Amino acid sequence: MDLSIGVWLLCLFLFMIAISVPIAVAIAMSSLTIMYFILPFDVASITAGQKIITGIDSFSLLAIPFFILAGNIMNVGGIAGRLINLAKLMVGWIPGSLLHVNIFANMMFGAVSGSAVAAAAAVGKTLGPELEKEGYDKNLATAVNVASCPAGLLIPPSNSLIVFSVVSGGTSVAALFIAGYVPGILMGLSCMVVAYFIAKKKGYKTSANDGFTVKDVLRIIWQAIPSLGLIFVVIGGIIGGVFTATEGACIAVLYSFGLSLCYRTLKWSHFSKICNETTQITGIMLFLIGASTIMSWAMAFTGLPTMISDWMLSISDNPIIIFILMNIILLIIGMFMDLTPAVLIFTPIFMPIATTLGMDPIHFAMMIIFNLCIGIATPPVGTALFVGCSVSGTKIENVIRSIMPFCAVLIVTLLLITFIPEISLFLPRFFGLIN
Repeated sequence: MDLSIGVWLLCLFLFMIAISVPIAVAIAMSSLTIMYFILPFDVASITAGQKIITGIDSFSLLAIPFFILAGNIMNVGGIAGRLINLAKLMVGWIPGSLLHVNIFANMMFGAVSGSAVAAAAAVGKTLGPELEKEGYDKNLATAVNVASCPAGLLIPPSNSLIVFSVVSGGTSVAALFIAGYVPGILMGLSCMVVAYFIAKKKGYKTSANDGFTVKDVLRIIWQAIPSLGLIFVVIGGIIGGVFTATEGACIAVLYSFGLSLCYRTLKWSHFSKICNETTQITGIMLFLIGASTIMSWAMAFTGLPTMISDWMLSISDNPIIIFILMNIILLIIGMFMDLTPAVLIFTPIFMPIATTLGMDPIHFAMMIIFNLCIGIATPPVGTALFVGCSVSGTKIENVIRSIMPFCAVLIVTLLLITFIPEISLFLPRFFGLIN
């Protein structure tokens, strides 16, 4: 097959993105257009329909709507405030305490809710007034919130890791989940290092845990433990083989529903909003997955992944150079494309190259998702950046300068994850999930 058709596919897709066509539509339309050039109309149409159905016909994908539902229940279940209080207790002694509280709360709430955007909104709304009252620079506070909220996409349960499992051909969800802990925590710690030095330079106070009595400490821990218990119950059950990731997602819904009832924060009026948001997000993700399956087939049919692989390997046979080049490409992609479609499109292209050079699929998953998490916080299409600025009432152009040091340190952390495999593979090996 003429490789020029594959190049046309990529160019058509990028053109549609440039003119602001919704990304799922751009994926589907560019793929169908190319398919109509290389196949008879009826064959192309039937093939596209078959690929959409087979792309979403996966038992593992059933976990996604349930995790989304669990996250939406917890978003209105009074969880954020309890986790923020715990964060104040644990990191409130560090200079620039409220900045560190923001980061730590994002890590916990992002892991519980499974959404970087939800974490940025919930934690930003709750902590924003306190940060302003304490005299923190609003642009810096927004940058901290935006840079740290993607950590929850690595710390399980994570829908992004489930999507990777499906598109990579069945990589173990349990192994991916347990592998995500160290990179996710490193993302949060990287942001805390930057926040610490900025806070020392600006002379911000250490006041987030002032006045806590022993009774307050016990109360805060007691209130937060049930919220964090979701992670231990779900991940522990999956790793222990008690239930699958999909069954664990159902357990998460029941757990979050029961917890919200115990907190008495869930009302009948919330159910309509929860169900609508869950349906909308699930529909978008499944459409993305189905459309990306068409594109993956079209790219494979035209030989585009092989062409890209040959091009990259022609530059050098040194794995270090190839992985650096791969990360540069993904960082640029992340600036213009959201995480889920980027994982769906570029995993089939880059994963064969990575595995050929000896990278474990789980290690590759941590690299690509950590990389694309950085893109969520960067312009021009960073969804977390838009949400964070909207919540704080700041302009994006004013926040960009403040967020650059965080992105720089996150890139350094990305390189560590890329070239030190044990960061990603230690825990899966320890639990016997991989050899």
